[in-house]
Order: sequence, then C-alpha cells, then structure tokens
Amino acid sequence: MPKAESKKKNKPAQQPEKKKISGKKEPKSVAKASKKRVLEASLPDRSSQKATVLSSGLSYEGPLFKVFTEQVREPGGKEARRDIIRHNGSVVILAADTSKSRKDPLIIMEQQYRHAAGQYLIELPAGKLEAGEDPMEGAQRELIEETGYRARKWSKLVRYFASPGFLGEWMQVFLAEDLTLGKSAPEEDEHIDVAAIPLSKLLKMIDKGKILDGKTLVGVTTYARKLRGR
Repeated sequence: MPKAESKKKNKPAQQPEKKKISGKKEPKSVAKASKKRVLEASLPDRSSQKATVLSSGLSYEGPLFKVFTEQVREPGGKEARRDIIRHNGSVVILAADTSKSRKDPLIIMEQQYRHAAGQYLIELPAGKLEAGEDPMEGAQRELIEETGYRARKWSKLVRYFASPGFLGEWMQVFLAEDLTLGKSAPEEDEHIDVAAIPLSKLLKMIDKGKILDGKTLVGVTTYARKLRGR
C-alpha cells in the first residue's frame, strides 16, 4: 500500500519579541540637550534698573511694619500688582570670642520661642532698627540688650534680603569681636536663653538641620568661610 503522506502542520510565523520599555521615551530634543556640557556664562548687570511705581496705597500699618499695595511696571515692561511689606531694616550680630581659640571661636547664640514658626529657634542676636537709626549703633544696642555682651571691635560681615518676593526688609550682619560680658536688658516680651557655642559645633548643628533660622545660617556660614580665608 502506498505510504500515507505525512501531514505537515502550518506553524504561524514567529513575531519578533517586543522590547519592554519602562517609562516614557524622552523627546529627542531633551535627550540631545542632556548630552551637552554646561557652559559657563555671566549674568548682565541690571543693578541700576528699577520698576516704575504707577500707584501705591497703604493697606495696613502696625507697630513693626507697613503693607503697601502697588501697581508697578517692572524693568522688563511687565505691569503687575505687588503687596509689599515695608520695614525699617534689621541688624544681626555675630559676636565671636577668639580668646581661647582663633580657629574655633565661641559664638554668642540665643534660643527663644518664635510664634510664627511655632517653635523655639536657635539664632544669632538680632533686632529691628528704629526709624533713622544708624545700623552700627542699632547692632551695639541690640547686643547689649539681648545678651549683655559688649564688643570693642565691629565690622560689617554681609547684607542680604530675607524674602524679597514680598518683604522689603534687608538685614545687615555685623561681626563683633573682643567681647566683655555685662548685664543684659531684654524687652518685656523677650524670654531669651543665651549660650556661647563653638563654631565647629554650630556648623555640625546646621548640617543636622538643628538650626533653621535664615539669618543664622547666612551669618554663621559666611563667617566660617571668611575665617578659613584668613
């Protein structure tokens, strides 16, 4: 008998395996841009450019500051409404005792409760200026009132704006050296703990997130950098 023809099974053609892709593909422009090196560039000098105030009105006046609502045309030509807190300015004092160690001086620090922050904060001594008060004289007054310390040597350390998006207040940090201790005279609503802490310990506290006050972060780190450059 003739051999039965073997039945051949028609196997479906194998489809190429699809590669699994995790996430979305970056656009070519982004992928290409990410390969480019960051090039050094300088910023244009715009220090002389000011906004034009079209209108200004007092919205609130309190014992510490005033709030103005202003319509302005900014240097780029954009018109905007801005609510601005106006303040006489503040002084901050970094009082350093180098009598035991010039490389790791003791820094006079305060601890007080800040209701706006909802907690106790560790800070450099500071205070607001009276209208027309000389910043150096204000710093000398605040150091005595809050800590009792006096300094024979004073110099400017750094000046900055704390929150320029809505706050016109600037802060001048002074370096006070050659200290002597006297009697403090804090205001009635001030309850302040005062301590002398080594600079090295303060820097460790900053690294651990134990110091959250902006003026203290600026003052201490600026002083530490300056000290290293001596």
